[in-house]
Amino acid sequence: MPAVQVGQKAPRFCRTTDDGTQVCLQDFLGRRVLLFFFVKANTPG
Repeated sequence: MPAVQVGQKAPRFCRTTDDGTQVCLQDFLGRRVLLFFFVKANTPG
């Protein structure tokens, strides 16, 4: 997937949380959302 550029809408996606709950970006439609990604410990990148 190509990188999202500043000003572009984020693509639709869902992810599973640590406790097994599935969260989708569309669940927050109409609200401001801050996405924070980080590299997991002991992995390349």
